[in-house]
Amino acid sequence: MAARQSSDPSAAAGGVLLTLAASQFLMTLDSSVMNVSMTQVAHDVGTSITGIQTAITLYALVMAAFMVIGGKLGGIIGRRRAFEIGCVVYGVGSLVTGLSTSLPVLILGWSVLEGLGAVLILPAVVALIAVNFAPAQRPSAYGLMAAVGAVAIAVGPLLGGAATTYLSWRWVFFSEVVIVAVILVLSRKIKDTAARSTARLDVLGAALCATGLGVTVFGVLRSSDWGWLTARPGAPSLLGTSLTFWFIIGGLVTLWCFLLWEKHLAAAGREPLIRISMLQNTVLRSGLTLFGFQFLVQAGVFFVVPLFLSVVLELPALETGMRVLPLSLSLLVAALGIPRLWPHVSPRRAVRIGIALMLVGILLLRSGIDLDAVPAVVALPMVFMGLGIGTLASQLGAVMVSSVDEELSGDVGGLQNTATNLGSSVGTALAGSILIAALSSSFLAGITQNPDVPDSVKQAAHVELSTGASFVSDAQLSTALADAGVSPTLQATIVEQNRASRIDGLHVALGVLSLVAVLALFFTGGIPTRQPQDQQPAEGPSDGPSGGSPPDEPSDEPQSEETEPNEKATGGQSPAARAASNPSP
Repeated sequence: MAARQSSDPSAAAGGVLLTLAASQFLMTLDSSVMNVSMTQVAHDVGTSITGIQTAITLYALVMAAFMVIGGKLGGIIGRRRAFEIGCVVYGVGSLVTGLSTSLPVLILGWSVLEGLGAVLILPAVVALIAVNFAPAQRPSAYGLMAAVGAVAIAVGPLLGGAATTYLSWRWVFFSEVVIVAVILVLSRKIKDTAARSTARLDVLGAALCATGLGVTVFGVLRSSDWGWLTARPGAPSLLGTSLTFWFIIGGLVTLWCFLLWEKHLAAAGREPLIRISMLQNTVLRSGLTLFGFQFLVQAGVFFVVPLFLSVVLELPALETGMRVLPLSLSLLVAALGIPRLWPHVSPRRAVRIGIALMLVGILLLRSGIDLDAVPAVVALPMVFMGLGIGTLASQLGAVMVSSVDEELSGDVGGLQNTATNLGSSVGTALAGSILIAALSSSFLAGITQNPDVPDSVKQAAHVELSTGASFVSDAQLSTALADAGVSPTLQATIVEQNRASRIDGLHVALGVLSLVAVLALFFTGGIPTRQPQDQQPAEGPSDGPSGGSPPDEPSDEPQSEETEPNEKATGGQSPAARAASNPSP
């Protein structure tokens, strides 16, 4: 095993962190740029907005379906090698994307190649931090990764908008090729543990995992068009139920079959794709659950806030990005400041405070959004959201990786990024569905009860909005009504009702996200109360069947009565090492 770097700050450690952070920045920046530039991209490659949305959906599917496999490959061929191969694939994808002149080429470059590159890079980043940094340094390192991602989310619209306005969106992807080349040069300084050359990839397990995750996420992503349970008018259905429901059910059943197969492999003494015993680790299981909740809420807020700024207030993309910057700055302060100022803080307490800060931010945002709101109303909520996300980022990654043996850190990276992708997909779909449903309901109720609106318009509204209303600006709605020959008086009435209904939709969506944040608090009991570097080696949390916190650090979750005898019987061998030597769950 390669020696870990010194715990003292050094130029070498700083170079490693800079290299990994640069890759994390690229992964997040890409989607932000595509989202803000999609109109121009669609024009340049000869397709429609729907075509670009298809590319975005496929990118999300590739990430969700193959992330666990990417983590496993890193353990087999070496994390640094996986990182470097991923960078090469990602760089080629960026070049193909920048040169694309048609939708199929764009999908090949962006959705497929960049997606496959990312599934090798992101789990490797998690594992390489564990290899190159001591436990005391990991909270800051993982916190920086999250902060860099948040900065990319905020900076993406600015760079994308500026490039699209003054140059071309293609230059963003050409620039990524150069950055990837620099990352590859710097990556030679990254230390890694020896690859497990005797391990083999579980091909059937990989197919089941990719199919189950891909089908589930695809169903979630299509929910806004198909409906969750009841099929929208004109949408496909099976047995009177939306295909979204059937895709999710089919995906979950496939994942269940995947888990059964993994247990079978472990019982036979063969190498599984995922050690099921890892999921019995209380710390790891709680961390993955909370990552899912965090990114669900985070994605929902990132969906709602830009809509409020760009549609309701009709701000340009550049100013919209500027208004989100307080989140990135406060996230950076919390993610880096907490490990430095309070290195021995209880991770469980910090996680609960982080969730509470996110909840405060959502509630402040909900109370500040009204008919007379101004752009500045999002500043303080974004600060609280950033502090909350930064606090979580400073703890979750470090305690999860430290709860298993270092050789399994790549597997943890794959699971972690899968949880974040699932959370983001569900968060965006949930916020969008609820917002549109509330907007439609409020608008129809307002129009129906308004005596100034003719009955013929009320009937037409019920028919047209049966599939859901569109979240459009006042200017867009006024133009559409004028083109339809609606009288100026009726135009004003409809626009005013739409303005009020938009606020209702935003309020309901944020209200549901706040409830999800509260629900997340119930899953914090498995997070330890001491930092990994403060725990005795023999008391570390287990990735075996007993799982949980050290004996003197009770978890809120029930613990197996076999924990203590098992630890004594192994003579102090780490639970993760026991799981590696005995894969039976």
